[in-house]
Amino acid sequence: MRQGLRDVYITGAGAFLPGDPVASADMERYLGQVEGRASSLGRRALRWNGIETRHYALDPDGTHRHSGADMCAAAVRAAAESAGESLAALDLLATATTQGDLLVPGHGVQVQAELGVGPLEVASFQSVCASALMAAKTAWLNIRAGEADTAVAAASEFSSRWFRPEFYDGSALIDAKGRLGMQADFLRWTLSDGAGAVWMRPAPSPQHVSLRVDWIDMVSLAHRYDPCMWAGAAPGRAHDLTGGWSAKGPQAAFEAGAIALMQDFTLLKTIIRAWIGEYLKKVDAGRIIPGEIDRLLLHYSAKSLREEIIGLLDSTGGMIDEDRWFNNLRTKGNTGSASIWIMLEELFAARAFMPGERILCIVPESGRAMVGFMHLTAVAPEKETRP
Repeated sequence: MRQGLRDVYITGAGAFLPGDPVASADMERYLGQVEGRASSLGRRALRWNGIETRHYALDPDGTHRHSGADMCAAAVRAAAESAGESLAALDLLATATTQGDLLVPGHGVQVQAELGVGPLEVASFQSVCASALMAAKTAWLNIRAGEADTAVAAASEFSSRWFRPEFYDGSALIDAKGRLGMQADFLRWTLSDGAGAVWMRPAPSPQHVSLRVDWIDMVSLAHRYDPCMWAGAAPGRAHDLTGGWSAKGPQAAFEAGAIALMQDFTLLKTIIRAWIGEYLKKVDAGRIIPGEIDRLLLHYSAKSLREEIIGLLDSTGGMIDEDRWFNNLRTKGNTGSASIWIMLEELFAARAFMPGERILCIVPESGRAMVGFMHLTAVAPEKETRP
């Protein structure tokens, strides 16, 4: 008979970044030139997002060196090694991605197959960035309820495959001057590839500092906003599925520009304020106390968005001192759902956490106004006791 709810700890973290870092000057060599011409937006996008290096899972000729599933599996293996555990101990694999390697089946079973472990329980989440915390909440609650003893939450993104010229050439996304529209072109200069994972157990590690998962909250505001980042519908028509791939078929949808990944930047400006509003609700309720947060891991897609967020927090009294913020966007790129785990892994590998520290992770996503919050507390190693 189970005895109440258990504490849950992150005892290891892993990351996988494919290939060597790619500098900004080399990006278009990997992504290719749409309609055979250099992007007129690229330099401006890079100034906006502040990314200096990123990683791609494909070669300059478009050849895939990895799959989303094998990158995710590599991050899970790294998390197991970080925790000092065996993959055979896994009871639950919870995965996240924006789009898996196949339309069907789900990402989770593909990752399990790459790992070669099982039988075990699998959960797959497909959204955008916040899907990482959807997976983490599933892993956390299963261990907390005694349904699993060892779980991993993992995420991977293979964004670059969306950005090759064949996704755009000859479609309605190309204007009369042969240029790719901003809704699509901007994301080519913002997103990159990678994977991350965290290992969870109902006891802290006996060897190193662990992170107790205190709570995870997810908030969707989809009832208030249209899609802000989407694929599968025509430009400016994310709310109208009659012109999308599921209604017209892939060829007609491609010609209409309904296959590529796109972003509504006007709507994004509005949604940023909505994310801040959800954060401030938690501050007002006492669930988040800014002065007690020792580290803030905030996922954002651009340096300019960080500056906008800081301005909003300063003006509302919800600011966490900027010297407590950590983000590796500049060097690791924006890896979507994997970003929060790639951040956490960098600090975990550096043994940067001190017992007693409170860590707040915030992951907003522009897919359709979702935001996730995770509160962690660093705890000292605990001597292992065996019967």
